[in-house]
Amino acid sequence: MLAFALPARAEETKVVPSSAEQVQLSFSPVVKKAVPSVVNIYTSKTVAVRNPMLDDPMFRRFFGDQARGIPRERVERSLGSGVIVGGDGTIVTNNHVIEGADQITVALSDGREYEAKMQIADPRTDLAILKIDPAGETLPTLSLADSDAVEVGDIVLAIGNPFGVGQTVTQGIVSAVARTQVGVSDYRFFIQTDAAINPGNSGGALIDLRGQLVGVNSSIYSRDGGSLGIGFAIPSSMVRSVIQAARSGGRIVRPWLGATGQPVTSDLATGLGLDRPRGVLVNGLSAGGPAERGGLKVGDVILSVDGHPVTDEDALTFRLATHDVGGSIKLGLWRKAQAVEVTLPLEAPPEKPARDQRVIDGRNPFSGATVVNLSPAVAEEIGRNTAAEGVVILEVAGGTPADRVGLQVGDRIVKLNDVDIKSTKDLVDVIAARSRAWRITIERGGREISTVLPR
Repeated sequence: MLAFALPARAEETKVVPSSAEQVQLSFSPVVKKAVPSVVNIYTSKTVAVRNPMLDDPMFRRFFGDQARGIPRERVERSLGSGVIVGGDGTIVTNNHVIEGADQITVALSDGREYEAKMQIADPRTDLAILKIDPAGETLPTLSLADSDAVEVGDIVLAIGNPFGVGQTVTQGIVSAVARTQVGVSDYRFFIQTDAAINPGNSGGALIDLRGQLVGVNSSIYSRDGGSLGIGFAIPSSMVRSVIQAARSGGRIVRPWLGATGQPVTSDLATGLGLDRPRGVLVNGLSAGGPAERGGLKVGDVILSVDGHPVTDEDALTFRLATHDVGGSIKLGLWRKAQAVEVTLPLEAPPEKPARDQRVIDGRNPFSGATVVNLSPAVAEEIGRNTAAEGVVILEVAGGTPADRVGLQVGDRIVKLNDVDIKSTKDLVDVIAARSRAWRITIERGGREISTVLPR
């Protein structure tokens, strides 16, 4: 049974200590409650090792027999932390803790170890859900707090396994909430804390003084790898959505708004009659999409989602991602210098046009690349603007021509040999045609890059 309880907090009153006696308190009761639910995670993976000297004919001539005995693989080991969120052995951690691992071992606070299986991995949120088999035992869990109720100045505790020294507890305060300008995942919306977080803490718990999980520790700002008092945790509201996806089959489907937007600058805010730069200015709508059907209009400024302020595009993306497909949301808008509200249905992004996935082969620069037609569904999968159209690279096999020329996952193929590429069929047809050179234009990170390669 997973723990999702959200305790009442509305009547809670926060009081500043007024005497030395009130300050001399201990966090021990909270720690004793939470520590059994925080685990250590050890991973190992086998990586290929290539000795560059094997490419030297002279080396192979004189040391060929010995060269065959040179190890071609090595085992890399890493460590991190995790949080038990289900008594049946369901554990949440960071995706980067277990990414690429061949073996995942979970060690409980009492020293018992279990082999873990992956249930879901989501690089876009940097979260992963693991499962261990406790053989019928109900494990202690941490319930999820309401991360939207967290305030700057709240005392928090970070629990994890820094540097592999063993389970450690550090204390600090919430330094900032809704921190969006941190590029450590696609959904940039974090709780910032000065509780000491170091390598090995990743995936561990950030808890409040009621022993509830307010966030999963994810990253730090550091000059030398150590803690500088600037750590970031993924809010429990996002953690909850990934846990629910794991429970419902392991596939994450996030709502599609069907609209594009841009930041509200100072100049735009003045022209729109806003008191300050905030929100997202709608600059495009998908025909027949949820936003258009719900009454959103080009020129509207989205200021809130279900009452939660929207400061920028990252905040809007986060708020949408924490909702389930099939429900609805209320958007607070600024329209023609007036506050209005609209209700939009939450729908899965459509796969139109069909992806028509193709693996390119033969003697050409795209050989080894897997390409698909862009649709809102594909764009959501790879983290692109859902209004983008054309053909995008979904995968690049290592050591292939596509890999050697520098093509990357997410590149949109704009032109090939001066022909606009609008579908995977267009790309295949142009590749099949004869040409003296390959004239390629791709779009990457909002910029177009062109190059000419010999045939």
